[in-house]
Amino acid sequence: MAEAAFPPQPGKPLQIETDLTVVLAPNPSPMTGPGTNTYLLGRDTLAIIDPGPASDAHLAALIAAIGQRRVSHIFVTHSHCDHSALAPALSKATGAPVLAFGASDAGRSRVMQDLSAKGLAGGGEGVDSAFRPDICLPDRACVDTGAGPITALHTPGHMGNHLCFQWGDRVFTGDLVMGWASSLVSPPDGDLSDYIASLVRIEKQAAGVLLSGHGAPVTDPKARIDWLLAHRRSREAQIMAALQRPMAIGDLTASVYSDVSNALLPAAQRNVLAHLVDLWQRNLITASPALSVEAVFQATPTVSEGR
Repeated sequence: MAEAAFPPQPGKPLQIETDLTVVLAPNPSPMTGPGTNTYLLGRDTLAIIDPGPASDAHLAALIAAIGQRRVSHIFVTHSHCDHSALAPALSKATGAPVLAFGASDAGRSRVMQDLSAKGLAGGGEGVDSAFRPDICLPDRACVDTGAGPITALHTPGHMGNHLCFQWGDRVFTGDLVMGWASSLVSPPDGDLSDYIASLVRIEKQAAGVLLSGHGAPVTDPKARIDWLLAHRRSREAQIMAALQRPMAIGDLTASVYSDVSNALLPAAQRNVLAHLVDLWQRNLITASPALSVEAVFQATPTVSEGR
């Protein structure tokens, strides 16, 4: 489908392919782009991916798009509120169970568990802390639906409980791969080391099209993932260059993200923190007195280059 068809009008179903329709939620923002995509898969019986935000208007639009058809499953890629908050209401309205990897703290890496235990909290990305799926899906779980089999792929990074869903040669990538922007990776919910590994994993799936939680379908998955990986390498190089002298995270963020508006600097700082945790784990930088948001960071003297 041509990218020019995006974004659809909020609440107006747009058929992307045979047995695949998207309904755009009315939640545009700098973090969500045009809004959250809710996908309806199937013909007589539907599976739904990412119900979207807690919005009466979006719930009404989904109920209208479903019509008299049965909904067999509601899949959630991850529990940020713009993807998961409508799940309980949609489940109640349709009788379909909610399937996801787990609660909002599930799937965190050990270093993120440790940072969380020491008091590190998220940066306001809208975590759905009350989220509890009816069915937890382990990696590679395959679910038979009215739309055909859907395979869950655990792809932490943007969030520890992030799943992608493979449906034939289509992969629904949530916030892992988007065509309009790179993903926010914000510790302790996000982990850059995991994010890089998840990108590589999805690239190896050799999908024909990636269908993300925000924006148009990605019709050249390899090119997009290669760009995202290169973008992270470039950002890492900027951080390592800046850390030839000791710096606190605020000054470092202002230096690396000099072209970003003040409104987006808090999100940029969370991305910088994700890079710092990754670099620290690889012994490329030091954190004094200990790894935290308040630490002073510097490149390890014997290291001259990053990944």
